[in-house]
Amino acid sequence: MRVAILDDYAHLALKLADWSAFAGRCELQVFDRHLSEDEAVEQLQDFDVICLLRERMAIPRSLLLRLPRLKLICITGSKHRTLDLATAIERGITVSFTARSQNGQFATAELAWGMMLSLARHIPAEVARMKIGGWQDSVGYALAGRTLGLLGLGRLGSRMVPIARAFDMPVIAWSQNLSAEAAAQLGATRVEKDELFSRSDFLSLHLVLSERSRGIVGARELGLMKPSAFLINTSRGPLIDHDALLEALRQRRIAGAALDTFEVEPLPDDEPLRQLDNALLTPHIGYMAEELLTDFYRDTVENLLAWLDGKPIRTLSPPASKP
Repeated sequence: MRVAILDDYAHLALKLADWSAFAGRCELQVFDRHLSEDEAVEQLQDFDVICLLRERMAIPRSLLLRLPRLKLICITGSKHRTLDLATAIERGITVSFTARSQNGQFATAELAWGMMLSLARHIPAEVARMKIGGWQDSVGYALAGRTLGLLGLGRLGSRMVPIARAFDMPVIAWSQNLSAEAAAQLGATRVEKDELFSRSDFLSLHLVLSERSRGIVGARELGLMKPSAFLINTSRGPLIDHDALLEALRQRRIAGAALDTFEVEPLPDDEPLRQLDNALLTPHIGYMAEELLTDFYRDTVENLLAWLDGKPIRTLSPPASKP
């Protein structure tokens, strides 16, 4: 039985969980770089199991049909947006998931604050300057009194509110289904969408990607923002119109953006955002906290052992078809 552990860029999978129970039962192989679909077909032909880390690798129907030996897919988290679950089930492939972790569950919201402070105080540029013998060359902003806007006030968005209060920042929020009462209960003020963009000094995105939310931040919305405002996205890249944001940053219509997620990942080397001094980019590390990854991989080990013993646990079923 051959098991592939995919996209383990930081070489953590075998360190954070005990895989010793597979000795003599499975051959484990770790892949520490992203595979394109054609590369995946070539590299994974002889594997029975693939273990994924979140959505780093898409598993569409076209790939599933080209991996005839595949019997089990272990995903981390409870869903995988780019896995064709219906095709996997159709092919008789078991799909297991990991339970929601209580450890590090707000790591993404914490990263958003790190990005916000980095933008406000020009931390990356000043650190780089110190490394080459320079000294201060910029002036930043204090957060106190500046308005935090939240596009989405769910599990992670609501986590931003008490932290903002600690910084003495007023909080406004909008999403399509958010009521004034619900926002108030969480310590925020609900405003209309246009007001959210026009009033926010820092605008942080916390929406689930869907057809309704795709491209929800476009040229029109960016045009409503203050020239001194910053945009932070730790949710999903396609929430923002890439070309519109690129133009807004190039023309300095907004002060800057911090992005942890992108429409294409890993981000291509020639991506123009890489060249902009007002774009702070991180390689989708919002969930990359040791506590969270430990739970992910421990559950993956449990899932794989249960499946090998003929008693699979935490398995996914295809969504019910609409009438």
